[in-house]
Parts: sequence; structure tokens; C-alpha cells
Amino acid sequence: MTSRSLPRAETPEQVGLSSERLDRMTKVVRADVDAGAIPGAVLMIARAGRLAYAEAIGYRDKEANAAMPLDGIFRIASMTKPLTSVSAMILAEEGRLDIGAPVADYIPEFANRTVGVERTPATRTMSVQDLLRHTSGLTYAGFGDSPVQMIWRDADLMNENQTNEELAGKLGKLPLMFEPGTTWEYSMSTDVLGRVVEVVSGKSLAAFFAERITGPLGMKDTAFSATGDKAARVAEPLVDKATGKKPPMRDLTREARWHSGGGGLAGTAPDYLRFAQMLLNGGELDGVRILAPKTIALMAADHLPPGCQYGATSAPRFGALAPVPEMGYGFGLGFAVRKAQGLSPVPGSVGEFFWGGVLGTYFWIDPQEQMVVVLMTQAPDQRLRYRYLSRRLVYAAVTGPARGRRR
Repeated sequence: MTSRSLPRAETPEQVGLSSERLDRMTKVVRADVDAGAIPGAVLMIARAGRLAYAEAIGYRDKEANAAMPLDGIFRIASMTKPLTSVSAMILAEEGRLDIGAPVADYIPEFANRTVGVERTPATRTMSVQDLLRHTSGLTYAGFGDSPVQMIWRDADLMNENQTNEELAGKLGKLPLMFEPGTTWEYSMSTDVLGRVVEVVSGKSLAAFFAERITGPLGMKDTAFSATGDKAARVAEPLVDKATGKKPPMRDLTREARWHSGGGGLAGTAPDYLRFAQMLLNGGELDGVRILAPKTIALMAADHLPPGCQYGATSAPRFGALAPVPEMGYGFGLGFAVRKAQGLSPVPGSVGEFFWGGVLGTYFWIDPQEQMVVVLMTQAPDQRLRYRYLSRRLVYAAVTGPARGRRR
């Protein structure tokens, strides 16, 4: 059983979108499929609470000549992070988790952290808020060749057979890359946050997602694996012409032991659209309230402290959508947020919030335009191009105001 859909607009024009310009977007993506740039994609747009555009283009599996369905299942990678962040805020609303508290209050191995290869004692305590906004001092071992990252590479941190508890134990023994609270460095922070959710809730992260987010929202295909009948809907990348092999991606047909809060989920565009619409609605969808409006507003505000520094790979890794001042972006509790207009070369609105996955998935929420957009593809080398391209094509189709807002 697949997820419920949002109510459909009678025409795109009913919600201020141009049918002609949406057709142009379809043709651009189809041309990329024909050129072998991507295997296929699913793109969905909702405005004023109604589904205005939903297209499955190209192939779910080009090698098998299998067409892409609207409910194709994708490895959404770092688009897992917003669900983990929402989970933490659910617990915060219940008074069970203090996001201003030290991480060590929930994971004792995180007490007495050290910084750098010299292992200098940290002068500031890492907080749960630092995990949410990526100012924890943690990093990703594969995102650079600094001395700390070289040490991290020996710790087997991406082992698919580990648990979140085991991962936290490994990370607790490693030096931080930066003093907590000083630097935005994209990192395994959200994986640690997933362990915090497990400790506070007494449940696995998979169980917490199912009970508190994906189950209530009807996100039937979002989980850490896609077994049984769902395996036939898994989207696959293209074979690399240079190597003759597909880029390495996790086998979703095996039950996952590691519930990576930073990147382990699989899901569909219809599922993620429901999640994003819930956020746009201030925490509620179809009578189901996940969070309060003020909590969503807190998450979508910039939380980076004055004088925040940035890791060396931040700007090049995220390009025109990097959460850096020169692009007009900051970072909230689980999402990048747009603070200023006219700095980034890609269109958008002040107050929007968004994130993407390294394998090609992407979403954004634009409260000013009452719009949510979800893009799913499995094309790692095209991820930045498609983040830019999707924004340009979607905003080019916005030709009037959204009407009939649905709450």
C-alpha cells in the first residue's frame, strides 16, 4: 500500500502555476534522460496545499528497461536528517529532551571531548542544538583529508552492520575537528542525534519514525529498507560509462541494521511531499499534528551563532545553496534557511528552508509562495546541477498568487 496523496488542483493555473511552463520542465528533464545524464526522476509540486504537478520521467532501472513510477523508491540519503531533527523536536515538545543540554547528558561517551590531532581538551560543551545545526565539531571522514579526518577513516564509521549505539561509542573516542559551537561543518551530527532520540525514547530510530512520523502521516514507503513487494520499485543509478559499473549504493532489499539518522532512509516522492507539506502547514497535515507551529518556526530560523566559521569544504560541496552568508543562507535545526534575497544565483524566497541528499534527491519549502517541491533521482554526479535546475524551472512556472490555502 502506497502513501495517500495530497488533494489535486483542478489545473496548475488554479494555484498560480503555468501548465505550459510545467510542460517545458518535463521536456527538459526528459531530454536529460534521453542524453544519458540521469536514469529518471520523479518531480512533485504542491501549492496552497494541493498537488499541482506530479511526473515520473524516464527509467526506474535503465538496465532493466523499467519505467519510472510515481511511487518509485529512492535512497534519500541526507533527506533523512530532517526526519531525525523533527524526532528530536517531538521529544523536546514533550519535555523529555532539552536541546540546549550537553550531548553527554544523553550519551556519556561524549563527555570530556578533545579537539584536533593534539587532542586538546574542548573549552565548550557540545550541545544537542549543536548536533541539530552542525556546529558540534564533528565531521565526515570522507569529505576532506585533514589530519583529524585521516584519524576518523580508521574507525569504520560507515559500517552498515553497526548500531547507533556502537557508532556513538566509536565517535566518543575520536578527536573533534573544531571546538563545539564555533564552526559549521557538515557532519555525522545527525547520526549522533538519532542515537539521542533512541536513548530518550527507549525505541530504535526506525520504530520512533514509524510511530511518530511516517505512520501518522501515511508515509507507507519510507523506511530503512525496501523489502518484499517494495523491492520491485527501487530506483537504480546509471552504469558509469568509464568504469562499466553502477556507483556504490546500499542494497535496500536487505533489512538494515544501522538506522542512520543522517542518511539511511529510503522513500518516495509522494511520501516526502506529505512530510514537507506538514512542515509548511506548521506541523499538521490531514488533522494529524506532529509539531506545534512555533516549533516549526524555531527549526526554520537561522541558528548559526555570530562569528560562525565554516569548514573548508562547505562552499564547494553545496555551491550556490551553501548555508554561508555570501549566498544569503544560514542553517536552522535540520535545514538550510534563506535569510536574504539577491545573493544566491538561484531563485527562491526569504524564509524558505530545504535540504538534499548526496545521491540526487532534493526538497524545498517556500512559505511565501505556499509551495513545496520534491525531486527524486539517483544520479550523484548531477545532484548540484539538479538542485539549481529544478529551482529555475519551478519558479519559472510560478506566474500568479497561490489561492485557496488549505490548512
